[in-house]
Amino acid sequence: QVQLLESGGDSVQTGGSLRLSCAASGRTYDIMGAAWFRQAPGKEREGVAAISMRSSGTYYAPSLKGRFAISQDKAKNTLYLQMNNLRPEDSAMYYCAAGTSWFSGGIPASRFFEYWGQGTQVTVSS
Repeated sequence: QVQLLESGGDSVQTGGSLRLSCAASGRTYDIMGAAWFRQAPGKEREGVAAISMRSSGTYYAPSLKGRFAISQDKAKNTLYLQMNNLRPEDSAMYYCAAGTSWFSGGIPASRFFEYWGQGTQVTVSS
């Protein structure tokens, strides 16, 4: 089993920045890939960014590339999401996800990931 704990969500104004963290514990050596998803009220969960542990490849939702950056600190078993130039439409609950299968070429669907954190809220005001 893998446990994921997100942190870093906050309320910011348009144009602000936040860095989300996701600390993993348990059988972290089983993790082959991880991702950030977000879900706003009344909307479907969408993939924001993903990273493949095998290739270190990173993948982004096309509309977010350039503003968001996913990274990892393997020594700390921690995943990060740096979010810059935030907009009100970025407001959502952000979830960290991890899976035991390898992927490449893009952000896998949410069903690909076995482990999920509880989420951290990001609110961007205009």
